[in-house]
This record gives sequence, structure tokens and C-alpha cells, in this order.
Amino acid sequence: MLDRMKNLYNAEIKNNLMDKYKYKNINQVPKLEKIIINCVTRDAVTNGKVVESIVSDLATISGQKPVIARAKKSIASFKLREGQALGASVTLRGKKMYEFLDRMITLTLPRVKDFRGLNPKAFDGKGNYTLGIKEQIVFPEINYDKIDKIRGLGISFVTTANTNEEGRDLLKMFGMPFKEK
Repeated sequence: MLDRMKNLYNAEIKNNLMDKYKYKNINQVPKLEKIIINCVTRDAVTNGKVVESIVSDLATISGQKPVIARAKKSIASFKLREGQALGASVTLRGKKMYEFLDRMITLTLPRVKDFRGLNPKAFDGKGNYTLGIKEQIVFPEINYDKIDKIRGLGISFVTTANTNEEGRDLLKMFGMPFKEK
């Protein structure tokens, strides 16, 4: 399981993408740069303890300490003050990124209720993919008895691809289960 995804990328995916897109240089081949996991909730405005719960969940899922997301400016109609904690995010790179990707594809996505594949249209135009997960309890690391409330997560896969097609092919070769058109 250690470095399985990185070895897969170096051994097979790089060569497959090189052949498919006819790159002249090995450095042109798209690669996964980072994975960003974030969770921001409205409940944090009224209850300060919510952010602590989000931080502990994200730390458990990612194996890394999250950064707390704070409000940039005050908005009276939302009862929001500048600097108030709203959620947290984690940026994974290198070994932890590949480890998370492996767990995401092999363990987490199969546990999602009524899962029929990922939306292949959720790319941003530059080859980066973002998906939303409605419940943090689909991750096997989360203890169901210790959570206070079910929250959603946003997970972004940032690639060095130039187009959506290159990014989709890269993630598909890693094993991301996209829906067929």
C-alpha cells in the first residue's frame, strides 16, 4: 500500500499519457500536484466548538494538522465578525497526497451511499477536479460514535494539466470512478 499510487504514476500513467498526447518532453506530462480538503460551516458562527470538531475530523482523515479558515470581513446581516473561525482546510502533497488518493479510491468512494460514479463535468477548465462529499462518516478513519454532527467536505484535486481532458485522463488512470457519458 505504501507509495502504490506514486509507483503506478511513474511506471504506467506517465508513459500512457506521453503516448496518448505525444508530448515532446517528460516534464510536460500532467501530474497530481496537491489535494485540498476543506470544510466550512454556517454553524461555526453561532457555536465556536464546531470548528474544533471540524479540525479534529480533518486531522483524522488527512493525517495532517488543518489550517483554520477565518472570515475576511464583518457582515452584520450574517452576524459575522472579521477574524471569526468558520471552518478548516488541509493541503496534502507528496507521500500523504498519494496515500490519501489511494484510500479515497479504494475505501471511501465505495462506502458512499447510492454511488454511481463521479461527475465527469466537475472540472474547472484547467484540469483540476473538485468533488463534494455529503458526509464525513464515509471515511473509515472517522469513529461514528464520536461525531457531533454530519458535515460535508469539499475535495479538490489540483493537477498540472492544461485541459480538462488531460486532467480527466490522469485521474481516470489513477482509478477515479467517473460516470460514463
